[in-house]
Amino acid sequence: MYPGIHNFSEIGKLNKVLLHRPGEELESLTPATLERLLFDDIPYLKVAQEEHDRFAEVLRENGVEVIYYVDEVAKAIADPARQIQLVNDFLNISKIHAKGLRASMTSLLLDMPPKQMVTKMIAGIKRCEVATKQPTSLMDLVDDDYPFVSDPMPNLYFTRDPGACVGEGINIHRMHTPARKRESLLLKYMFLYNRDFATQDNKMWYDLSDSYSIEGGDVLVLSKDIVAVGLSERTTVSGAETFARNLLQNSDFKKVLAFDIPETRAFMHLDTVFTMVDYDKFTIHPEIEGPLSVYEMTLDEHGELRFGAIKEELKDILALELKLPAVDLIRCGGGDLMAAQREQWNDGSNTLCIAPGRVITYERNYVTNDLLAKHGLDVLTVPSAELSRGRGGPRCMSCPVNRDDL
Repeated sequence: MYPGIHNFSEIGKLNKVLLHRPGEELESLTPATLERLLFDDIPYLKVAQEEHDRFAEVLRENGVEVIYYVDEVAKAIADPARQIQLVNDFLNISKIHAKGLRASMTSLLLDMPPKQMVTKMIAGIKRCEVATKQPTSLMDLVDDDYPFVSDPMPNLYFTRDPGACVGEGINIHRMHTPARKRESLLLKYMFLYNRDFATQDNKMWYDLSDSYSIEGGDVLVLSKDIVAVGLSERTTVSGAETFARNLLQNSDFKKVLAFDIPETRAFMHLDTVFTMVDYDKFTIHPEIEGPLSVYEMTLDEHGELRFGAIKEELKDILALELKLPAVDLIRCGGGDLMAAQREQWNDGSNTLCIAPGRVITYERNYVTNDLLAKHGLDVLTVPSAELSRGRGGPRCMSCPVNRDDL
């Protein structure tokens, strides 16, 4: 058992990780709801679960304690009063305001034991499950053909995004899209009320009530002094600045580096194109090296944020910031641009480092995996025919809670 949040690197031995095993929410995807729910395809749930179970098994085989979203939120709401509070917060963030519908959904959820209640919130609530017999407002009466009153959360198996454990604190993120906002609410309950997950001493660097979007795939803990943030399709400049200010003013971290990456679906988050895999090695998608701009945020003598642009090449910036003679950028797909594009689409750069030089990757990205092995890395592969349909790799599917210090 590793109580509390402690995470000062991307590569220290991973002790504890938060996952979500895909469930019924994937069965709610249809061609009509794919765009709304941020998927490009419909995964086959049975195989996706088998692949995810293998991912968890590889983690356990390497000494990692695996915890799951549903279990940890259920622990946080063991008190019936807490269950009522969560249901109210859940209905508010879901924008359920019609009195009859709200009462019906409240009854449905509170009649369930905690674990089942959390599972139902994730799976989605259908209109037919909460049909109101006597409407109390026009909103109760007006119907449409959309089957859900509360959308499923099919993206939750990418546990990296709703939050990020940084140092001895956590970000509870304001997600960029409505489809994912409720995921952060469940994490907030875990943080506030589950003392196995977070201790009283752990701090919050960002709250889902903050004004700007930021997502965990854009947050990388490079060292005990430096955190990197991607400015991406889903993390705003203001979100990165708010996080940097809260972190630097309330912790021992010294600097936040902002990486400005192209805003495209393929380059959704920083970790889809750039991850740290050893003390001096990084995976990178070759197409971001040219257009990448890097900025730094530090505190001045008055404790206020100071900003600067860094003009050097990425490998020189990383070597300088990490106090290394040089760093090795391992390009996804090798020198073959077509292989790089194909494997990056299936998250070839999205490696999860579980100890220095030991990484978990999708087995389908064989060009990049072979390259990683040639650079001296210990590559552990997992199957991903169905998991990869959600556009996220092993790093996306994991929220490290506790790592050894380097």
